[in-house]
Amino acid sequence: MENGKSREAGHTVVLIDGVCNLCQGLVRFIIPRDPKGRIKFASLQSDKGRELLLAAGLETDRLDTVVLLENGRVYIESSAVLRIAGKLRFPWPAAYVFVIVPRPLRNVLYKVVARNRYRWFGRDEACLLPSPDIKSRFL
Repeated sequence: MENGKSREAGHTVVLIDGVCNLCQGLVRFIIPRDPKGRIKFASLQSDKGRELLLAAGLETDRLDTVVLLENGRVYIESSAVLRIAGKLRFPWPAAYVFVIVPRPLRNVLYKVVARNRYRWFGRDEACLLPSPDIKSRFL
């Protein structure tokens, strides 16, 4: 689903399942590869995350997808992941080539990983707490 407008127009925000170890790892992966700090983050479970989901027309109880809000547009599932890769330092933008694979096929793999993420990667009792040096990256 790549639809709608978000209130975070002009900004790039990644919403993640804050207790998912895989999702927390994604944030830890993105931060050093986005040295200019253009990408901001919020947990899907946070008040800000729920506010952004509502503004984007998405369900607030859906925790099984990464959500990318970019220039007023909403991207979920594999589309979000590929667009995020496109914003990172070289060589990661090359991964965007996989956008040529039809979205339903890409999302089959995405949904398998999403469905099994807690079993394969674990989960925390609480959302990721950013260190002081990266706190400004979190909404």
